[in-house]
Amino acid sequence: MCGVAGIVNVNGSAKLNSDVLTRMLSAIKHRGPDESGIFTDGKASIGNVRLSIIDLSTGQQPMCNLKGNLWIVFNGEIFNYLELKDELFALGHRFRTTSDTEVLLHLYEEFGSNCLSKLNGQFVFAIWNTQTQSLFIARDRVGIRPLYYRFFEGDFIFASEIKGINEFPGIVPEINFKAISQLFTFWTPLPGHSPFKDVFELEPGHFLTLEGAKLTIKKYWELTFANHNRYHTTSFNQAQEELYHLLLDAVKLRLRSDVPVAAYLSGGLDSSIITSFIKELSPSHLQTFSIGFTDNDYDESSYQKEVSSFLNTQHTNFFCSAADVAEAFPKVVWYSESPLFRTAPAPMFMLSKKVRESNIKVVVTGEGADEILAGYDIFREAEIRRFWARYPNSRYRPLLLKRLYNYIPQISSMNARMLQFVFGYKLTDTGNPFYAFLQRWNNGSFMRQYFSNSLKETIKNFDPIEEMERMLPKDYYRWDTLSQAQWVESKLLMSNYLLSSQGDRMGMANSIEGRYPFLDYRVIEYTSQLPPDFKLKGINEKYILKKMMKDKLPESILKRSKQAYRAPITSAFFSDNPPEYVNYYLSPEKIKKFDLFNSELVSQLVNKIKSGRPISENDAMAVTAVLSTQLFYAMYIEKSFEVIQPLTLLAPVITDKRKFSTTTI
Repeated sequence: MCGVAGIVNVNGSAKLNSDVLTRMLSAIKHRGPDESGIFTDGKASIGNVRLSIIDLSTGQQPMCNLKGNLWIVFNGEIFNYLELKDELFALGHRFRTTSDTEVLLHLYEEFGSNCLSKLNGQFVFAIWNTQTQSLFIARDRVGIRPLYYRFFEGDFIFASEIKGINEFPGIVPEINFKAISQLFTFWTPLPGHSPFKDVFELEPGHFLTLEGAKLTIKKYWELTFANHNRYHTTSFNQAQEELYHLLLDAVKLRLRSDVPVAAYLSGGLDSSIITSFIKELSPSHLQTFSIGFTDNDYDESSYQKEVSSFLNTQHTNFFCSAADVAEAFPKVVWYSESPLFRTAPAPMFMLSKKVRESNIKVVVTGEGADEILAGYDIFREAEIRRFWARYPNSRYRPLLLKRLYNYIPQISSMNARMLQFVFGYKLTDTGNPFYAFLQRWNNGSFMRQYFSNSLKETIKNFDPIEEMERMLPKDYYRWDTLSQAQWVESKLLMSNYLLSSQGDRMGMANSIEGRYPFLDYRVIEYTSQLPPDFKLKGINEKYILKKMMKDKLPESILKRSKQAYRAPITSAFFSDNPPEYVNYYLSPEKIKKFDLFNSELVSQLVNKIKSGRPISENDAMAVTAVLSTQLFYAMYIEKSFEVIQPLTLLAPVITDKRKFSTTTI
């Protein structure tokens, strides 16, 4: 795993030099602390910081092909690189290293952009063609690895993280207010956007080419589902068997590494399945890691220990308190490069830090199963709301929501009238293409009430939901309602939140690479063609997984109620001794100075929480959103809050084609 960055001059800028790229790479050196390198030829400079996992001795980057006209920097892993290497060898290619980077370079040399359909991996890679003076950048199908870019004064600039782009001379970071509106609706910017003005994300499943000043972006893969009643024709038992073997092979590929591979074990179904597969493939020693909470409302450590004992893993369990969450939160915002609406990434940051301290670089995890096999509460909530909508005045149907959210005290104690008030938003609008998300997005509108008048004025004519509707694929209305909801959840939250703020960013902050077998594209494409009741049986989520793993995991894990991964919020930020930054950045003075939120309304919210009065999930989410946005502004826009040490420059190995030499500065 690595970080990449680069600059391509499109109109004669004098800023194209190795010193500038060195600063950009230094800003993302947490992604690759082992090595760094730069290639430059006067027209382009591309660079890499490397976390060495495959071919530790000869996999250095940037790397060139045998002809010397193609140079690559690569962030990620190509899990099927050995099979691809055999294919290329048969076509006459010869290799100097044992790295997947070189295989990827030769594959592009042979097939061009068509090589992307052959890749099974998680990646961003950039290839500079010195002969045609053109740039090619591609991102994996579901966006496991990030890539951002912008044009600035005649240069095209790209990097794995925006903080790298912000090191380019003359760039003054500004907020993208439309993205803030998107964030306060969906919890994330829409694909292609970022919280920074003029900084764009290369969307998952896309590649770009830059020739001169012409930028072209194309899609090479799209998540799609079977049209209604045209599902994969197989029996449920056969589907279990086929899915089992697909997942097993996905895990097998993701165990390829020249360093030890461990696993995260949350105590839930998904990570338990992945750990079980690892033990099946490699019955010997396996290290597993998990994090628990000192607050019992959030803790799942008893399940973690049960699975570890059942599968006989060498397990290490860490605990964090609400105070630990508060202490880590500013770093979480810094590495996420975005406002946040939950504190859940903080424990993942702490866990990856502990794993790195255990000399582990690679962990296999269970992310993705909830999206592709309908595990989230939002899918089940939609089913309950549709059932309730048939008889909207029913006193009993809304009570099903208490069963769904039995782990949230504020909801499990509600009566039917209160449940109708909280969950009845547009209840009968079942034909809405976003029906499953209307309740959540309405909660976003609740948070937007805290916007300042100036921010409201700036975004008054912008509707994020209308923009989202324009992104819907042409076959969307031919899918069943569960498939529609899965597409939206995957398109929005999976890449930009789950795999970013909770995944890539928290792992790479501590130089830890996560691998996700459930997101093997073959598994995704297979499950997307299955009938919806194979995935969600009534309100029994991930039904096929549970049946598939019968007798392979403890019954208590297979039958336990789904519990969403959460972390403390109000107890973290409003304890008897909160961190100084909380009161400082929520103070009326700072709220007024940044002018993003209404200081009176924020003060009312803070006083309500401090008074000890009951608060809703919306209140907790709102204070997290306000605080994280204030921190984001202080760190990146005002630049008054430093959460990490000042930038220390790397000493990359530089290959300068103009000098025909390799040097180290």
